[in-house]
Formats: sequence, structure tokens, C-alpha cells
Amino acid sequence: MTDQERQEAVAAATPPYASDALPEGAVDAVVIGGGAAGLNGALILARSRRSVVVIDSGSPRNAPAEAVHGLIALDGTPPSEILRRGREQVRQYGGRVVFGEVVSAESAAPSADGDLRFTVALADGRSVTARRILVATGLTDVLPQVPGLAEHWGHSVVHCPYCHGWEVRDEPIGILATGPASVGHAFLFRQLTEDLSYFTHGTDLDEDSRARFAARGIRVIDTPVTEVLSGDDGALAGVRLADGQVVARRVLAVAPQMQARTHGLEGLGLPVQDLPTGRTFASGIDGTTEVPGVWVAGNVTDPVAQVGASAAAGALAGIDINKVLAIADTDAALQGIAEGSPQGGTG
Repeated sequence: MTDQERQEAVAAATPPYASDALPEGAVDAVVIGGGAAGLNGALILARSRRSVVVIDSGSPRNAPAEAVHGLIALDGTPPSEILRRGREQVRQYGGRVVFGEVVSAESAAPSADGDLRFTVALADGRSVTARRILVATGLTDVLPQVPGLAEHWGHSVVHCPYCHGWEVRDEPIGILATGPASVGHAFLFRQLTEDLSYFTHGTDLDEDSRARFAARGIRVIDTPVTEVLSGDDGALAGVRLADGQVVARRVLAVAPQMQARTHGLEGLGLPVQDLPTGRTFASGIDGTTEVPGVWVAGNVTDPVAQVGASAAAGALAGIDINKVLAIADTDAALQGIAEGSPQGGTG
């Protein structure tokens, strides 16, 4: 199963919810992405009496996971339940959540008072006009192409020791290396188990790291992994090496490459950044970007952010958008007074 097939399978397994209608006319903000960052940004805006529409494709990154962890008061809650509550709460304050896929987003002609406008088009032909945009589309995890690996993603194949670590504690764990970041990964997962093997899988491992691994009792295996094996119960049972040897493991930890979901957003001209973990949109304080009127939040700009951090980033972006809109509203009011005054707004 390829990464694209896995993402499509996740999307297909996510049942569509009741979708709101797109409003007519321009709205204050369109949020592209219905995950934690997008919904929390929309919540802030809706509670500020802003007209806001969330466009949600229904394919969250953490859909394969059974529960969200490391999030105070919500630890252990299924991801789908957090999103369900989030949609309800946005709607409670007048926000709309629309099920759909964005195929284009781009600048449009400004309003009569010079305020920014954007057009966001959906795959089904609908479109909406917005004064401001918050991009919170998240990312795609690009896994190594090892047969059998993707089938266990989000269960016995994990990436985050803080999201999944407690649940796999004391199990025989293997680190399937993907690059230098996997070295640090190994030390974090060593905190969780006494039985840890590091599969270099064609990556370089210097002598200092090997010595440090030896000091912590981490076994290094240099023979490439050719297959991830399942047991009779369907659970991960181990890996097969290029020499035919089978190493029993119950869990594999992988640091995947993370690619921001940028499809349909090319028209915004958002700058990207290449990080050791993958490619994302570049952002400044509170999710600002170099493109006036467009903010980004969550994994689309911060690939290592957990659900709580993504939600917080969405809130900060929402606050900043509301502030900018408040200034624009005031500028428009002043302009209206000036244009309506015979003195040209001088008094």
C-alpha cells in the first residue's frame, strides 16, 4: 500500500458528517482544514462574532490512531470525538463547517474600500469569498516503502513517543531508521522499554552513536529490513531482514518524512521551508505569512506539533486575524466618514 493509497483509505473510512451550506457574499474568514488547529482558530473567530467557514476534507492525519494522548483533560479521547465536539462548538457560535475539498485558493479583486478578498473554490464547483484565510491543512506522513509497514501505521507502527509511548511501554520495540533524526528517536523510546533494537536500514550511524547505543543496551542491526511481518492475530510480529533472518518485534517506531498538504493552495503563493523532517509552509509569529491576509497554523507549518500545540497555534492565529480585521473595519469606517463629509474628512 502506497502513502497515497493509505491516505485515500483513511479518507474513505471517515464518514461524512452533516455539512453546512456555504454562505452567500464575503465572509470574514475561511479556514482551510478541519483539524485541531483549524477548528480552534474558527472557534476564536466565531466567538469574536466573525463570520467564519471551515472547509474540511474529512481526512485528518491522526485518523488511524485510537486515542489522542498528552492533552490535558482529553487524554485518551478518540481523535474523531475531539473533532466532533470541535465542530459542534464552532457551530454553537455561528461558525459553519463545510465538508469539501479545496481545489484552488487565490487573491481576488479588493472590496470597494480596498480591503482584501480571496476566492476559495471546492472540487464540487462551489466557491466562497473571504476577507482573510487561515490554512490549517496539516500534513502527510511519508513512510519508508517497506512491505507490510503501512498496514500497521497508527497502531503497532508509531512515530511519536509522547503520543503513543505509554501504550507500547515494555514491548520489544524496533527503531526503523530513516535518517539522523532516528538517533534521537531511539533514546526517547529507550526510556519506554528495556528491549530496543535499532535497524539502520541503509542509513549512516557514526561510532559515537554506536557507543552511546551500546551504553544504553540498544542493539544495532545493520542488515536492511525487507518486510514487516504480521502474526496470526494480525498484529505486528517482527521484521524480515535481507539475509532471511526474522527479528521478533511487537512495535516499530519510524520517523517519517512529513509533507505539508499544499494541494489547491498553490495560487496563494505561500513560501515553503525545508526542514530535516520534511517540507512545510513558512510562518512567523501567530501564524502570519509573507502573503498579506493569509495565516497558517498546526502541522502544515509545525510538523512536530501535537494536537494541543496545534490547537493553541490555531487560537493564536485566530486572535491575530480578528485583530487585523478590527483594524480594517475601523479604517473602512473612517474612509466612509471622509468620503461622506463635505470637508473631505477634516473635521
